Amino acid sequence: MSYASLQDLIDSCGERLLVELTDRTDPPTGQIDMAVIDQKLTDTDAVIDSYLAGRYVLPLATTPPVLVGLAVAIALYKLHTYTPNAKIAEDYKDAVASLNRLSSGAQRLPVAGIEPPSSGASGVVATDRPRDFTPENMRGFI
Repeated sequence: MSYASLQDLIDSCGERLLVELTDRTDPPTGQIDMAVIDQKLTDTDAVIDSYLAGRYVLPLATTPPVLVGLAVAIALYKLHTYTPNAKIAEDYKDAVASLNRLSSGAQRLPVAGIEPPSSGASGVVATDRPRDFTPENMRGFI
């Protein structure tokens, strides 16, 4: 399951930009190259999964809208073979910052019941070595 689709990318940036970013044939065909789109969406899914894996059970049952937006921002950034414009670069940085917040737990996805169960251990347990000086072996010194 991909977090974003071709239609999400078209809705975000338009078909013309996607043709410019994906049509890498010589001579250009003037069409969106689905192989390039599919590869970048797969790369984007791997990036998002790497951030979510520590906190959520993957694959997610449903894709929250916030992840669609993050996936679109990351995919658009990855589609550029050269330096993207400032807006796309800023959106990418914001998406990575959101993924960092999701992985740390500072931000949560609006999906119920997907956080892995805790180990049941709580609190600190300390095991110390036997005491060298006890009241019994210090008799006569105290």
